[in-house]
Amino acid sequence: MDITILEDLGFTNAEIKIYLALLELGTSTAGPIIEKSGLQSSVVHMTLNKLVTKGFVSFVKEGQRNHYQATNPEHISTYIDEKKKQFEQILPELLIKQQLAKQKFEMTAFRGIKGVKELLLELLEAGGKEHHTFGSSKKSLMLGESFWLNYHKRRLEKGIFAKLLFNESLRTWCKKNKYGNVQYRFTKKGFEPLTETIIRADKVGIIIWLETPLGVLIQDKIAAESYDKFFDMIWAQAKS
Repeated sequence: MDITILEDLGFTNAEIKIYLALLELGTSTAGPIIEKSGLQSSVVHMTLNKLVTKGFVSFVKEGQRNHYQATNPEHISTYIDEKKKQFEQILPELLIKQQLAKQKFEMTAFRGIKGVKELLLELLEAGGKEHHTFGSSKKSLMLGESFWLNYHKRRLEKGIFAKLLFNESLRTWCKKNKYGNVQYRFTKKGFEPLTETIIRADKVGIIIWLETPLGVLIQDKIAAESYDKFFDMIWAQAKS
């Protein structure tokens, strides 16, 4: 099971291990949980208290010992919904603070898979009517197939047309996973680029697909127009 999903939701490694151990154990005292999770006793007891507070673990005291049980996993979905509602209450204030900022950064750097995903989500909200990409290769699939399918599904929902200039190595992927409202073209076989560039409205995202990917987001109308002209030039030379 891919536990990184739980990590992305804010669960610590210890919380994940203990919650999964309890799902398998059913009702249990601390001893078997310590043994199954492989964690130290102090860590287990501290983490159990946190999980109880969050509502993911319940317990019954019998004599001097607590008997713990993991709550229904569906409660995690409820927990996420509640957190989302709480965040939406303060979102207007956060947006006002952003708009009142005296200076806006024109360039932001991102690092790692989570950072690059954040960069891509920034581009998704950039506005504009078209999404232009060039330099994409198989390296970009390190984000996961489901991420890209969901990303372009959200683009489609916004009514944004995409021109995607991919490396030839992604042709099979494109035939298997059809994005909506899109036109593909491909570069010649051979050179597999590490750098991918995405242009949306007045923003340009540059991603370097290293083992730990790096990204730069540039917000500048003139820069975006320049990159778009370059995109048009190489798009005209590429093959469908």
